Parts: sequence; C-alpha cells; structure tokens
Amino acid sequence: MILTVTPNPALDLTWRIDRLVEGGTHRADTGSARAGGKGLNVARVAHAQGAPVLALTTAGGRVGAEFADELKTSGVPHVLVPVAADTRRSIALVDESAGDTTIVNERGTGPSDAEWGALLAEVVERLPAADVLVISGSLPPGTPEALLPMLIAVGRDAGVPVIVDTSGPGLLRAADAGATVLKPNAAELAEATGSDDPVAAARTLLERGAELVLLSLGADGMLAVTHDDLLHARLEEPLAGNPTGAGDAGVAACAVLYAEGTRDPETVLRRATAWSAAAVLMPLAGDISPRWTALEQQLHVTRPDPDQFRKDPS
Repeated sequence: MILTVTPNPALDLTWRIDRLVEGGTHRADTGSARAGGKGLNVARVAHAQGAPVLALTTAGGRVGAEFADELKTSGVPHVLVPVAADTRRSIALVDESAGDTTIVNERGTGPSDAEWGALLAEVVERLPAADVLVISGSLPPGTPEALLPMLIAVGRDAGVPVIVDTSGPGLLRAADAGATVLKPNAAELAEATGSDDPVAAARTLLERGAELVLLSLGADGMLAVTHDDLLHARLEEPLAGNPTGAGDAGVAACAVLYAEGTRDPETVLRRATAWSAAAVLMPLAGDISPRWTALEQQLHVTRPDPDQFRKDPS
C-alpha cells in the first residue's frame, strides 16, 4: 500500500479560457473544483492505475468541507484530520490558444501543534500496512522545522522507503533526514542549494543522505541521479497541454514501482517520465492519459555529459 501525506492540501479550481490577456476580463465555461495538493494528486494517479493507496491530509473550514465532499466522491481511500483553519485554494487558468497554464496558489495556514500531532499519529498508525511513504507538497507557513524530518524518521523506522517532493529549506531537511527519493524540479533545486549546476546540486542531496534524485526538467524530460550514475529521459518533442500535476504523476510512478519492490533507477526514470508526460495531456491534475505506455516506448534514455545541464552564467 502507498501511504501519501499532503501537509498543505488545496481545493484546486481550474478554468479554461480562449486566451489569457494581462489586465483583461475573461469569460469561461463552468470550471472544475477538485481536492488537490501534491500528495493527493499522487494518490489519485496511483489509485487510478490500480495500486492500493491511502491518502492522509487535513481539511478545515468552508473550503475544507467542499474539499472533503469532492474527495469522498472521487473514491480515493483517504483519512482527513480536522483543522480549524480554512483549507487553501489553488487556481489554474488554462490558456487554450497558447497551451499554457497560469497558476495562483494560496500559501495556506499552518495547523496547530495539536493538529500536526494528530496527523503524525495517523501516519504512525497506518505505516505498518504501508510499502512506501510519500510526503509531497509545500509546507504551510509556520510549519515546525522538525515535522518533515520526523515524518521521514517514522517511515525509516518502519522500514519503508520514503519519497519526498517538496521545495525550499524542506528539500535540504528531507535529504539530511535520509529520504530515499527526492523529486525536485530544476528551479526548486537551484533555490534550495544556490547552485546553477543541477547535476552537482542533485549530488549534494545524495551526499546529505538521499539515495536517488529524480529531477524534473519540464519539456526537457527528467534526470535520475544516483551516487554512481546519471540518466536522462526525454521525448523527441515536448507535449502541449496542462503541466499542472505532471511532477505528481512522476512521483506516483516511482511510488508504485517502489511499492512493488522495483528500485532500478532506469526503470523508475522511464515510468516517471512517461507518467509525467501523460499527465500533461489531461485537463486536470491527478489524471494521466492511457497513452503513457506508448510514450514510455518513445522515450530517449541516455547517460549524458553532466555539464550540458549547467546554466550559462552569461
């Protein structure tokens, strides 16, 4: 079973418009509202592909009630810890003419210490039945620095691999705590490490305690970085669509394979890149196209020169 933890869930609101004009007024058909946050997107994708999952997160306020209703309707197995603060919202505006998506994420409000304690207690209770623990998404303002390392330690103590997808200082704390897999994108990695050399920055995460770094490069595919190998997977041509949730689909692929006992970096990279690409073809985060199998076969996988990913300082 894949156990996902989403520290900062959101009610995802999506509208599709003909063309986004800065400062303009736009009309759209009725949008969609879906319970989201990165860990929940991971759980949705894995669940839809037939993997057993359990999604743990919080919900509070009027927005949280709508969030809980949608999640119940989705059929994704879940446990919600009640909190006092309103669940945040995430707004996606999909520009149909440009094939781009503009996203506005509320930062969210951090739970109280007691509410965090209740979430941690749920994780401890469910871990004996888990094959992998996924901690995914941003951390709300005021989150105790010890929370993420504590969640990772609980997973490690239970003997399950821990996959973490987060950003900022949390990415470094996750590496220091010994997360098994880290899945940043290039911007998150540069922000956390201060390095414009993504391969070298990924290897600093390995030196700090991680075993594998899956590095999203957007339209340029994905890297798998280990202590002794570097692999790059990409499609010949990037896909147009909605990239929201593409990284989450990659995490879901990794989690499904790890739960099945597969840890070969190339196998994980191929599946993660294919599922990420397949997510771009879908209108909402948390879904992937059934074309993922064909996309996986079309991938180019190489062992590249690390210097080709370094940014030109000029």
